[in-house]
Formats: sequence, structure tokens, C-alpha cells
Amino acid sequence: MPGTSNSKALARSRTVAVIGSGAMGAGIAQVAAAAGYAVQLFDTRPEAVAKAIVDIGEMFGKLAGKGRMTADEASAATGRLRAAAVLSDLAEAGLVVEAIVENLDVKRKLFAELEAVVADDCIFASNTSSISITSIGAALRLPQRLVGMHFFNPVPLMALVEIISGLASDAAVAACVYDTALAWGKNPVHTKSTPGFIVNRVARPYYAEALRVLNEQAGEPATIDAIMREAGGFRMGPFELMDLIGHDVNFAVTQSVFQAYFTDPRFTPSLIQQELVNAGFLGRKSGRGFYRYGENAAAPAPMTEAAMPLPMHPVQVFGASPLAEALAARLTNVSVERSDALFGADNLVLRCGSAKAYLTDGRSATQRAADNRHADTVLIDLALDFNNAGRIAVTRADQCGDTAYSDIVALLQAAGFAVSRLDDVPGMVVMRTVAMLANEAADTVNQGVCSIADADMAMKKGVNYPRGPLAWADAIGLDTIADVLLHLATAYGEDRYRVSPLITRKTSSGGRFHV
Repeated sequence: MPGTSNSKALARSRTVAVIGSGAMGAGIAQVAAAAGYAVQLFDTRPEAVAKAIVDIGEMFGKLAGKGRMTADEASAATGRLRAAAVLSDLAEAGLVVEAIVENLDVKRKLFAELEAVVADDCIFASNTSSISITSIGAALRLPQRLVGMHFFNPVPLMALVEIISGLASDAAVAACVYDTALAWGKNPVHTKSTPGFIVNRVARPYYAEALRVLNEQAGEPATIDAIMREAGGFRMGPFELMDLIGHDVNFAVTQSVFQAYFTDPRFTPSLIQQELVNAGFLGRKSGRGFYRYGENAAAPAPMTEAAMPLPMHPVQVFGASPLAEALAARLTNVSVERSDALFGADNLVLRCGSAKAYLTDGRSATQRAADNRHADTVLIDLALDFNNAGRIAVTRADQCGDTAYSDIVALLQAAGFAVSRLDDVPGMVVMRTVAMLANEAADTVNQGVCSIADADMAMKKGVNYPRGPLAWADAIGLDTIADVLLHLATAYGEDRYRVSPLITRKTSSGGRFHV
């Protein structure tokens, strides 16, 4: 197609048309105009277009007031916006971005009408978050001109754009749209048109594992959220994030991905979330979800263990893992004996009297105590950065005595951690979630959906994860990730926790995702 050669953004002499003037469409129009493109905005409601243009102009004015653009730049960007009264006004567009209702038939009808209006070299892009680009383009005369251009809300602030290629999409068109997104100041990633693309697929375990832990009564939402934020390093915990997204929306995406993958158990929806939707407890927008919202609503506090007295027994820290190194560094008021040797074959990290503490490996503490024939077993959950984490999660074996448990908690408190206890579930919370995120990201790469770099970029820029899941897997160790998943699969007896063939391949060769 003319004007779509590889590695070349759409020329600024071409017009960008945006169809749909809601939050997403207006955001797309704003970033395109700010990048120097003439933008036409169309909606079936002319008054909505007029309001969107006024709102965008006011936003440019605010940005100028904050010094993020000059007054002249704000005025020029606003001047590049104009309303289209009818679709035929878009005849000269070089790129049309659709941001309308998530309905396949409606999108197909729109693009069919556009084909009768625009030139053959005009590129079509859909901002769909879940509908197959292949399906949308199937009825087009020139299906090769269509790709996905999936932005994240709010568009002006979120850096990620998924560039989605269907079976018929021209690689040159995808490259042009990719470079155009770069010209708009975004971080684009390439992905195939598969259910959930990258982000909505790989993110499923972030919600699903927390919902499972809640379903097994291992912890309350406020506690799990605090652990994921303060130990896992995530910006928001899974329950507060679901409340923000809206349970109707989040549940619908999970159902869509589950059905699209022919009911693969990895994507099984949660009965807890279904009940919230049935009750109309949709989160922030309805005033109630996992939490209550409103003027008099009090935020529930996470479960945090009360201060416990330091033990009188000698304290030993074993090995040189990140957890062991952090404990040795943070226990400044405790005499610590270091040992490079591993205690037995199970990677003991901390010992005090009869108590032994290990980093979780996907087994429950009760199972690990039975396997090791040592009753006083305590497990510690994963943290993004043990040196700086403010909170840490623990669990104890059913066989573990109160004194042994208290000794480990007291040492963790002396190291400066707020300690949250979970009931004994396999893999705890952070570890099982990160392992599943890495596993899903590995499968997207293994199935040719995206590259390793794009999988990690998508999750960092699209949903603000503290680290790309594949880079995180490298840091933890792929052998550890595989062990956690295998232990989860054994504990639950479900295919849900099957190990990605790519992780198995890399563990067999001693490889990593990132060199």
C-alpha cells in the first residue's frame, strides 16, 4: 500500500480520523493532535463530538499551564481538531481509528461503510480490547489494511499500544501503525490476533490466583491487597483493582478469554466474582465491590501480626538467596550466624530453635513439614525486593507449634517487616501469582503471539507491573518457577498449573528469557 512502507510512520500530511468520541476516542484524538496530525473526530452524536473537542482543547490549555507544552503548541494542537458531520467527510483520511462499542457486527458494518468512502491506501485500525481482528476484517474488500491499535485508558497517560495483526493484516501496515504509535509518544508492541492479545491474556492470573486464595479462606481482600502492594511491588492489589475496573467488565473479559480458549482451565472464571456481578456489587461505580465506597466507608485494615518477643535461641541464616541476604542485612539488632551450606536438601533460609523457615516453593507448609519430617515449619512468600519490602507474608504448617511460629514472626518483625499471616495454601499469594503470570507470558511467546521483550513491555506499560513477568522469572530462577507450578499442579490435580513448554525447554538447557 502506498505510504505504508516498513518502519515509516504515517506522514504528518495525512489526516487521522477517529470514530467514537467517548473517553477512548477523545484520548486517541488528543495524542494524535498533540503529535502534529490533523484529526477528524466523528460520532453518531454530534453534540458528543463538540464536547470532546472543547474538553481536549481545555486539556491542552492545562498542559500548557503546567509547562508540558507551550501556549502556541496548545493552540496549534487544538486547531488541528475538527468535527466530521458525516462519514463521507473522512474521504481524505490516511488512518481511521475506530473506538466504538465492543460488538463485532457493529464494527464490521462501520468498516464496510468506510471502505466506500476512503481511498484504498487508507489504513484501518480498531481499538478493540477483545474482538478478533481477523473476524472484523473478514468481510472487508481489502482486509489487509486492517490492524488492531489497542490503547489503554486513560489514553494520554498510558504508554502502551498493542498493534494487533489478524491473519489477513499486511505486515507493512502493522509496521506503519507501530511507527505511528511511536511518533505519538507511545510504547507499541506487536501481537497476533489471539484471545486477550497480550495484556488481557497474561493478566488473568493476577485476578484469578487472588480469587482462588480468597475462595480457600486463606486471607481477606485487604490483607491480600496489602501483600501484593507492599511485598509484591504492584501498584494496586488485585481486589482493589477489580473494584476499580468494575466486576462486570473484569468478569466479562475473563469469560470471553475462557470461552475463546475452549474452556481452558487456566482461565476459569471465579464464582465469587460472578456472585458480585449477580448482586450488582460492581466496585467503585456501584459503591460496593470487595470494599465499600462513599463518604462514610472505612477502608478495612490488612491483617498484621502483633509484635512478638524476640527469641532467646541462636539465629542462623542459610545460603545466599535474596531472602537470606536481606534477612542478614536487616537483622541489625540480632546476632546472626551465616552458613553458606544448604540445610538438608530443601533450601532452608532461617532457623531459630526448633523453627525452620523456607521460601515457598508451591507446596503448602503442612506438606513441606510432612516431606521434611519437621513439624515446626514456616513458609515465607516471595517479595519483589526483600531488601526494601515493607510487608511480608508467612504461613505455618498445621503441625507447627505456637512458640516456633512466634520466633520466626518476631525475627521478621525485627528485620523491619510488617508480617501478615495467610492460612496454609499452596504457593501462598505473591509466588503463585508471579509464577502463573510468567507461565502465561511464556506461552504467549511459545505460541508466536509476541516476543519476549514485547510480553514484558506490555505488562509493565499496559498494567504497570513492577517488573516484566519473564524478567521476573529470570530473577527468581526458571527452575524455581517450574517447581512452584509443578507443586501447584500436584496439590490441586488440575491442568490449570501445567508448565509452559518454553519454561521446560529453558530449564532443560539452563537458559533464560533475557540474555
